[in-house]
Amino acid sequence: MMEREAVAVIAGNAEGMALVLSQPLSFWGGIDVATGRIIDANHPDQGETVTGRILVMPGGRGSSSSSSVLAEAIRRKTAPAGIILARTDAILAVGAIVADMLYAVRMPLVVGDTEGLVSDLPTEIRDVGASCCVIRQDARAGGIPPLSRA
Repeated sequence: MMEREAVAVIAGNAEGMALVLSQPLSFWGGIDVATGRIIDANHPDQGETVTGRILVMPGGRGSSSSSSVLAEAIRRKTAPAGIILARTDAILAVGAIVADMLYAVRMPLVVGDTEGLVSDLPTEIRDVGASCCVIRQDARAGGIPPLSRA
C-alpha cells in the first residue's frame, strides 16, 4: 500500500484505475471531449482513455483553452475521476473550478509526489481537510481498504 499526502487545489474524493502519463497533456487538441480518449498524435499515450480514471501526470501542457475542454469533459462525464499533478497547473485548476461552479460537479485536482504511481492499479484521492488530500494506491487484490482515521 502506497499512501502520501498531497495539496488539494480542488478538494474532493475520487477513486479509479490510475493512468500515469510520462509527459504532460494538453486537453485542448489532446482529448476528444466526447469520448475522453487521448487524440494527440504526438503524445506517447495516444489512444488511452482518461474517463473515470485517476489521471497522473507531471503537469498540464499549454493552451489556456484546456480549461474549457476540461470543464466540458467534466460536464459530459468523460473527464478523469480525479487528477494528480507533480506541479501546479493553473489552467487545469480553472477548468475544474468552473465545472464545480457552473455544473456543480467536482473533480478533485491535487498536487503531490507522483513518483512510483503505476497505471492500471486502484488509486484514490481522499479529502482529509485543511487543503490536504491523501493519495493511495494498492497493488494487492481486493482494492484499497478504507482510510483509517487514527
